[in-house]
Amino acid sequence: MVDLSKLTTGDTLPAFTTGPLTRTTLALYCGASGDHNPIHVDIDFAKQAGYPDVFAHGMLSMAWLGRLLTNWVPQQRIREYGVRFTAITQVGESITCSGTVTEVFESGGERLARLSLQTANEAGHVKLQGDAVVALN
Repeated sequence: MVDLSKLTTGDTLPAFTTGPLTRTTLALYCGASGDHNPIHVDIDFAKQAGYPDVFAHGMLSMAWLGRLLTNWVPQQRIREYGVRFTAITQVGESITCSGTVTEVFESGGERLARLSLQTANEAGHVKLQGDAVVALN
């Protein structure tokens, strides 16, 4: 765990990179999440909808970014978390999750950090942008 008492604006969270996205991962996520939209697992359906292949659930990418946070601080320290989907995550892409401290402040008796978060593929194309507020004390 990081020493949160010394955290300052500009510090970065320890990034991590997923393995290449597989169809098996998508099928497992369908079962775990209950989101059985065929666009994520049925190649023929995806092609009929105008896509070259199936692609990741947006919420799977959001979960990876959530894992970035909980790898860094315990879940009970997360006060806010939100994302904006910016691009589709394709089968075969490895995704890097990263974050930066944009502000350290106090509110309601807590020392907090505001974070800028993102996921990006190997080419640096951003797939998801987000922000979070975490308690530091």
